[in-house]
Amino acid sequence: MSSQRLFAAVLPPGRAGDGLAGAVAPLHGLPGAVNLRWTARAGWHYTLAFLGNVDEELLPELYLRLERAAHRTQSFPLRIHGGGRFDGRALWAGAAGDLDTLRLLAERAHAAARRAGVPMEEHRRYTPHLTLARSRVPADLTPYTAALEGFEGMHWEAGELSLVRSNLPVDGVPGEQPRYEVVRAWPLGR
Repeated sequence: MSSQRLFAAVLPPGRAGDGLAGAVAPLHGLPGAVNLRWTARAGWHYTLAFLGNVDEELLPELYLRLERAAHRTQSFPLRIHGGGRFDGRALWAGAAGDLDTLRLLAERAHAAARRAGVPMEEHRRYTPHLTLARSRVPADLTPYTAALEGFEGMHWEAGELSLVRSNLPVDGVPGEQPRYEVVRAWPLGR
């Protein structure tokens, strides 16, 4: 039986990515930046629920349940805002706007996957973040988060829940990154 590596996400529009790209570019010149694995712009997203490898036979039910979750959630204002880190391993840009609705959508996406039969890890409090870089070893990311502290991205209306397939990079290919492909997307609200 084949499977797909999937996650549910909210994708920022192109113009929001333009603003973030302008804020991230100078970070590449900071000390230690060459030791980080920077996420390609095509990989910028707010993960709502990571589903892992999902068996093909579960997809019809998953699609149905995610569509319901999207329809039960109204569109909401969002923007990329500031930055943070998870330990010394991941640098990210945060979010501002209607974070309560973003968290609700994350909970609904997680529950939809679980009810469709996808084995899900225990749901933890959702921290909205868009991963910018990762480090294989703990690194001091303080200069990076400080540089992003005042970043205020453009406002947009988050109006879609996307199911995204993650195609992992080929081992041994330097600089190779995961490729993301939207499998399905549902408009928020009715």
